[in-house]
Amino acid sequence: MSKIAELNKIGQSIWFDFIRRSIITSGELKTLVEKGITGVTSNPAIFEKAIAGSSDYDADIQKLIKTGKSVEEIYEALAFEDITLAADVLRPVYESTNGKDGYVSLEVSPHLAYDTAKTISEAKRLFETVNRTNLMIKVPATPAGIPAITELIGSGVNVNVTLIFGLENYKSVADAYISGLEKLTENGPSAANGHPVDKVASVASFFVSRVDTAVDEALDELDSSDLQGKIAIANAKVAYAEFNHIFSGLRWQQLADNGAGVQRVLWASTGTKNPDYSDTMYVDELIGPHTVNTLPPTTLESFIDHGKIAETLTAGLDEARQQLAELADLGIDLEAVTQKLQDEGVVAFAKPFEALIKSIAQKREKLSTA
Repeated sequence: MSKIAELNKIGQSIWFDFIRRSIITSGELKTLVEKGITGVTSNPAIFEKAIAGSSDYDADIQKLIKTGKSVEEIYEALAFEDITLAADVLRPVYESTNGKDGYVSLEVSPHLAYDTAKTISEAKRLFETVNRTNLMIKVPATPAGIPAITELIGSGVNVNVTLIFGLENYKSVADAYISGLEKLTENGPSAANGHPVDKVASVASFFVSRVDTAVDEALDELDSSDLQGKIAIANAKVAYAEFNHIFSGLRWQQLADNGAGVQRVLWASTGTKNPDYSDTMYVDELIGPHTVNTLPPTTLESFIDHGKIAETLTAGLDEARQQLAELADLGIDLEAVTQKLQDEGVVAFAKPFEALIKSIAQKREKLSTA
């Protein structure tokens, strides 16, 4: 049994945090799916590397130029094609798991992260235009994104909630999802091709490694190293305990009785940033039922090579809570740290999106004269 299959047996799905035209057309994605990968995630940085960093798309760009497409329209055409092709490769997974897995994610423009109404309208437009039942629209867990989650789930749109770093933010996301399901149960789907309550799906993407990067820096300033490399996993374990609490009460059971599925926690940013730490630590230590881990290519390779298989998410919960308490005693406000990380994350996704648009404009100019 492969390591990915062993994780699946425990209840954790592995998604691939990368997309590029060539991995789809070459059959590499199909091979990964055959090995147990059950989803694909994308973000502006991934698309920027794929489109701006390769010649894979030049022929398509040339064709789109001849049709008079704008730079933004060219980007959408390229991204939509990749997402559609990937969704079609993953469709058998979606069907065999009865809609639990088999998703590909497409992000709403990061420029809309603080605009609820525009996030809702853009998310619906993307969902309806791509028109794949196994598409998830990525919406950030910003203050403006939270009510958008409720509205989108209530409309029957699959949502991948992204840029979650802190516990309180996670609680708000889970509540928004449940509120959306309650609305969907009452009114039914309103989005074109929207799903009913027993088919709509969502994941809560909880970012991991960046928390250690930020906290380790703060601990360095205090000349304290005991908690370095421990807080991100502790934070994740406490969030997972909250997940188990939220999706077990009476409010949830009423939705479950109507066929609703839990909003699984998805561990994101699981590539190790610090070379002193194990390159699979954010996989090894976050294994548990009803979860997803989305892995970039190098982390996936490392885990297959030397990752450890064991249910680790519920182990050491008391120790995790103690570590967070010790961090607070040192005067480090984790809630403030995670809020700053979310703010920085929005900017971090906006920059490659802008770079991508600029790169397409440059390619458009160069190829139009070729």
